[in-house]
Amino acid sequence: MTPEQFIAKWQISTLKESSGSQEHFIDLCRLLNEPTPAEIDPVGACYCFERGAKKTTGSDGWADVWKRNCFGWEYKGKRKNLNEAFVQLHRYAPALENPPLLIVSDMERIIIHTAFNGTVSKEHVLQLDDLRIPARLQLLKWAFSEPERLRPTLTTAALTEDAARQFGQLAQTLCERGHDTQQVAHFCQQMLFCFFAEDIGLLPNKLFSELLKNGQKRLEHLPQTLTNLFNTMATGGFFGNDPVDWFNSGLFDAAAPLPLTGTDVQKLRKLAELNWSAIEPSIFGTLFERGLDPNQREQLGAHYTDPASIMRLVNPVVLDPLREEWAAAKLTIHQLLEKSTQQQQEADELSKSQVTTKAKKAAEKALKAALSFNTKTQNQIENIFRDFFNRLQNFRVLDPACGSGNFLLLALRGLKNLEHEVILESERLGLPRSFIAVGPENVLGIELNSYAAELARVTVWIGEIQWMLNHGFSLAKNPILKTINIIEQRDAVVNADGSEPNWPAADVIVGNPPFLGDKRMLGAMGDEYVKRLRNCYQGRIPAGADLVTYWFEKARAQIETGKANAAGLVSTNSIRGGANRQVLERICATTTIFNAWSDEPWINSGAAVRVSLICFGNTVLTPILNNEAVAAIYADLTAGAIDAGSDITQAKILVSNGRICFIGTQKSGSFDITGELARQWLTEPNPHGKPNSDVVRPWVNGMDITRRPSDTWIIDFGFNMKESNAAFYEEPFQHVINNVKCVIEKKITEWQIENKNTQHLQRQYETWWQLWCSRPDMREALTGLPRYICTPRVSKYRLFVWLDKTVLPDTRLVIVARSDDMTFGILSSQIHQTWSLATCSWHGTGNDPTYNAKSCFETFPFPIGLTPADTGDGIETLDSGAIIPTVAAEYRDHAIAIAEAAFQLNQLRENWLNPPEWIEHQPEIVAGYPDRIIAKPAFAAQLKQRTLTNLYNKKPAWLVNAHVKLDQAVAAAYGWENNAAELNEAEILQRLLALNLARGKAD
Repeated sequence: MTPEQFIAKWQISTLKESSGSQEHFIDLCRLLNEPTPAEIDPVGACYCFERGAKKTTGSDGWADVWKRNCFGWEYKGKRKNLNEAFVQLHRYAPALENPPLLIVSDMERIIIHTAFNGTVSKEHVLQLDDLRIPARLQLLKWAFSEPERLRPTLTTAALTEDAARQFGQLAQTLCERGHDTQQVAHFCQQMLFCFFAEDIGLLPNKLFSELLKNGQKRLEHLPQTLTNLFNTMATGGFFGNDPVDWFNSGLFDAAAPLPLTGTDVQKLRKLAELNWSAIEPSIFGTLFERGLDPNQREQLGAHYTDPASIMRLVNPVVLDPLREEWAAAKLTIHQLLEKSTQQQQEADELSKSQVTTKAKKAAEKALKAALSFNTKTQNQIENIFRDFFNRLQNFRVLDPACGSGNFLLLALRGLKNLEHEVILESERLGLPRSFIAVGPENVLGIELNSYAAELARVTVWIGEIQWMLNHGFSLAKNPILKTINIIEQRDAVVNADGSEPNWPAADVIVGNPPFLGDKRMLGAMGDEYVKRLRNCYQGRIPAGADLVTYWFEKARAQIETGKANAAGLVSTNSIRGGANRQVLERICATTTIFNAWSDEPWINSGAAVRVSLICFGNTVLTPILNNEAVAAIYADLTAGAIDAGSDITQAKILVSNGRICFIGTQKSGSFDITGELARQWLTEPNPHGKPNSDVVRPWVNGMDITRRPSDTWIIDFGFNMKESNAAFYEEPFQHVINNVKCVIEKKITEWQIENKNTQHLQRQYETWWQLWCSRPDMREALTGLPRYICTPRVSKYRLFVWLDKTVLPDTRLVIVARSDDMTFGILSSQIHQTWSLATCSWHGTGNDPTYNAKSCFETFPFPIGLTPADTGDGIETLDSGAIIPTVAAEYRDHAIAIAEAAFQLNQLRENWLNPPEWIEHQPEIVAGYPDRIIAKPAFAAQLKQRTLTNLYNKKPAWLVNAHVKLDQAVAAAYGWENNAAELNEAEILQRLLALNLARGKAD
């Protein structure tokens, strides 16, 4: 069929929808040279007319034509309202497997609506005459065979990012003029909703855009005009000649528009040009909040958490259990239907085959029984549907740190999608059509930030309205926006009086609580708040735990007391270790972790971080860890057998390992100086006759270990030197005045102006000349040692090195107060590395292992007779130069073997790091310090590449062999017949855990 023939036929046609639609479609197939449904799919499995069940409205099918993965197509009679057809397709899209195109036609027009996920929908209208144009005809051809070619290029994410960026900048401008930030936030959210309302037709005739256009001409009247509009939206009525619905909700109760400049209005008019009906509110809220909140403005334009990431918590906690319930309900329904059908068939067969009077009576009785059973079955099925509808309608999701509402919105959408699916299923079975009952009242929130709390309400409203319209449902009116008191603005973890706040009961809890490390809590929140918080949870959460753990403990308690069934929360991945892990251990003691992602990328406050996603609660589902089914999930978010013999989180702190492993000093100020300046000071006199070498020391941090030494020194007045005594060291003291004391004073002044909490700074200022954390216990443990063992807290490889007694370690280092090669060797072995990786926490976007003095070292079971408690009474230097501790005679051979292997490993590494042919040893400017290593000019460039990280990246054969020899010696000391290389990680951990538990019990 040619375009001319098609146009001629259908221009004069007066056929109704029922008599003309299928012929019209078949003619289109001929025109496009496409097969008809019956030609390629005789059974109608993927391409057919009248797809779906009989609708309760009386007509047949969910769509007049359906082609899987291409389109749903609905016809109307000529010049009928095609919007009604489009609404119907929207409503039944899930039953049609969500085709990418929704097409409607009245046999004169064909309108293609794109429905690709994550894109802004586009509409293509084809009139009959357009079919003469090859390019227009091609659009229709693609709908049949290549629908992907019709995918719009503008994504909802890109549209939303643009809208949030522009709106956020306008909000920032208004705040910079001195307006109250809360008033700016409320005004901007009112305008935001007006843009959305006019683009979906709730405000007629582009009313808000016209208001801005006219207002730009008379700016002095614009605030009053906006006030009039907002007041009308609050109550309903007329704005000029335009009827305005009653919106209510509180959003428009306080109409207080701010004065706007001509530039402001121009920006708003530009914003009005965007398609606000298609914004993604789960993204917009986060981005817009950054423009409203003064503390987040530097994050404008930064990344955000995408909805797919959030659904990794919402699905297992909220939706998957409900889907399981629905699957069980459907199975019961199908079993009932099968029984009913079987009984009806048996009665029918009996009726046909019997001719005697007695047989006929038996058949009549059977038919009557079948009819009664059918009625009973129908009632049972209706009750099953009704019960599940009630279950969904009464289901509550709580986000106790809801921010701008993205978790709540995605949970609400999921619940509504499931309810819609159930409604379609009930319709397919011929039951009366149900109404959508799930709505904003199904989600509950708690949020401390006032900007975010109000924005969360707007996010939920917009998301609710979008869903209803996008699925073909009309909006409830009078009012359009129901008052949402479900999002409370308050502190979720501690009340002002120090008591623990109540959370509302809910079926499940989800959310992304704030990330703030325990060290940063004091500076960010103040001493008084942190003290109140920690006192409130004393005995439940250790003082060194991060802020996020308080939400985990609260959620656990809600589950334990029956106020929730399950929870799914985000945490930094450090929750797997250290003090944080104790919170997960409490969770495992009272309930179950049933789904977790142990280490995933995430966006927090615009920055990329590594997180753990943890779902816990009452469930019988198979545990899933990192998308794999496992037997159990432990508190460190590893998997294993259900028996406790493989759960490393059960490891105990060992008394025999105590008080020799420490974190290095923390300076919190510019106490560090260059080696050049240090050497200058070392030769200068002081008025009290003491040298500056008393308070000037080489200083080493993690990078000095993994890379080359930086020749950095530090001013160290110790932990008990008075300010008056420190002043005698003239140059170092003056340096600290200029670079530490003055900086603290300036920061205190700035923070006071900005109304920030300065308690942390005030406490630092009390002893400004001292390092913030001087570690007196560490210094005492190192007294008398010529050297000590050191490892970076965060490192790709677990590397142990020696540091001279004069070197002061930074807080990014962990030190072990031992000078013998045997201890060094045990720690450097594969056995200890395996243990440390199982007990460590993880850090940064690189997800590097973080060595923890307590969880990694103090739990580690050294070989019997070679523990720190057994080896602290003296040392002995062997002929080889290796040093062993004084040990009992029966363990001496093992100590020697380990020390010799460790000594050789260290020598080989040092020779590779600093080849004698490439370097010179230069004595320090004053006695008592280790020699400086200076590169010979010809080898300076090559020497820069000689780092421990590069060495272990390469792993040359000699290094591997040296480690194998060491591992064999350590394995022998444990009494293991196999050496460490022959044991897999699980076997090593099981043996070490058994030894730890036995030793811990003895302790």
